[in-house]
Amino acid sequence: MGKTKTSFVGEDKNEKKSHLAHKSEEGKVHVAGLKGGQRVKVVDAAPTEEAPIFEDGANPEVSVVKAKKKIVEKIRSVKYKDAKKKIEPGKTYAIEAAIKLVKETSYSKFDGTMEAHLVLKKAGISAQVTLPHAAGREKKVEIASDETIEKLKSGKIDFDILIATPVMMPKLVPFARLLGPKGLMPNPKNGTLVTDPKKANSFSAGTVTLKTEKEAPLVHTVVGKNSQKDGEIADNLKAIFKAFGGDKQIVRAFIKSTMSPSVKVEVK
Repeated sequence: MGKTKTSFVGEDKNEKKSHLAHKSEEGKVHVAGLKGGQRVKVVDAAPTEEAPIFEDGANPEVSVVKAKKKIVEKIRSVKYKDAKKKIEPGKTYAIEAAIKLVKETSYSKFDGTMEAHLVLKKAGISAQVTLPHAAGREKKVEIASDETIEKLKSGKIDFDILIATPVMMPKLVPFARLLGPKGLMPNPKNGTLVTDPKKANSFSAGTVTLKTEKEAPLVHTVVGKNSQKDGEIADNLKAIFKAFGGDKQIVRAFIKSTMSPSVKVEVK
């Protein structure tokens, strides 16, 4: 009679190892597609607005995380809301009427600054314009000299516009890092580099160079103060419109005061 081989049926060794492995790594989840040693740890957390969201269909090895953005609603004051009611929504006002309306809706206790905001057809456009009337405080113009160089050596800048001749430019080059960021380095584009010293004396402080933002067709500039005559502000605004080619280049234009709603103005 042959020998009878008896075997015991129990838990498979591989299953036992797998069970022990999962037991020892409690709190971790294995995701298909991960390489050896890579794991995704699951962490319980209370849902918040800043909780990250995993992009659908993202590779588990390189998951893209997107954070929810908080949408903050701007709260307007009662004075702003009352002033806004005086402006007809969507209406385009003539220049003179728009200026009067901005002054009427300005609720600042100080002499506010009148601003113009233009939307052009494309970015990268600049224009040089001489304003007929002063816009805000008077700007101090200085003609570069040896005295100017001595002031720059000590880091002193007490002027708003610097005019120079080609003879003085080599002396100003060492101060390019000081003058450049402030827009004070003389250059021919804005008329501050002149060949004739006599022309430097006749330079108008009202000459400004306006340009769009680097990545957007927007222009922001000052056209006067609330205390100025309406006609002076209108003349400055018309000069700016003309410098940019009027309605051929300007899509929309708005004017506002330091503390007032904006008014859409007609471009001519």
